[in-house]
Amino acid sequence: MINFVKKSLILKKKIILASTSRYRAELLQRLQLPFTVVKPDVDETPLYGESPGVTALRLAVLKAKSVASELEGALTDTLIIGSDQVADLNGTQIGKPGTREQAFAQLKNMRAKTLIFQTALAVVDAKSSRVQSRIVPTTVLFRDFSDAEIHYYLDHENALDCAGSAKSEGLGAALMAQMNSDDPTALIGLPLLALVEMLSTEGVKILQ
Repeated sequence: MINFVKKSLILKKKIILASTSRYRAELLQRLQLPFTVVKPDVDETPLYGESPGVTALRLAVLKAKSVASELEGALTDTLIIGSDQVADLNGTQIGKPGTREQAFAQLKNMRAKTLIFQTALAVVDAKSSRVQSRIVPTTVLFRDFSDAEIHYYLDHENALDCAGSAKSEGLGAALMAQMNSDDPTALIGLPLLALVEMLSTEGVKILQ
């Protein structure tokens, strides 16, 4: 907490996480920067014909811009972070299951297959309206697990709010055979390596 206070005194720009995801908040806390959380007002329904990566990128930007538009004062020195993730199974979008039945159906369809988890990140400068955005993909090969293993997983892991029901930082790791990504935090929901670079571009140096 002391580190947070010291940084809040010298940080020239406020930081807002445009997400109510506890996973993204926990990841952002790793950078030891003071930030606030604001729920973005965004319809997350994919557009007709939209690819998974395009959907994730569009929503990440929309989330950040939605919060930016609600700030009082056009000259607010604030950076807003938006992120979104969509699982891609051969071009088909797989989102959050919401229910156990849907989670079981998703996992049954994913076993022994390779998916690309498209994690998009956006940083919007509320003062200049400058937008930085990118996609950090993670390729995951799932094991050929049984129906019984799916039920065991869902009995012991709350993954209904995870894209594809795959909670990699928890028991979901047991579902996966291989994983490939440039950023190990991308699959959890917030690509920190890319975020550090984006914040640095906006003058926020993590290690200063």
